[in-house]
Amino acid sequence: MGHGPAVKLGKDNASGYKTKLGVSMFIVYTIVYAIFVAINATNPKAMQDIIFGQTAAVVWGFGLIGLALVMAVVYNHLCTSAEAKLNG
Repeated sequence: MGHGPAVKLGKDNASGYKTKLGVSMFIVYTIVYAIFVAINATNPKAMQDIIFGQTAAVVWGFGLIGLALVMAVVYNHLCTSAEAKLNG
């Protein structure tokens, strides 16, 4: 059976926007993660505090995962919108 022919790709007029957005979001996530690491390195006992019935380390960990998922959805939405607008 196999698959159909490959999709023909053209010029992506939104590539510059997508690159800047991706780099910006990466920097934001890196800063948040660096804060988490700095807290663990300088004051590890702070991660033992109980927040919402869990340790701060667990809350931070799930927060980082949640932030990554939210940022991925936002990135996809913004890139799709930019592609539709700039690529016609």
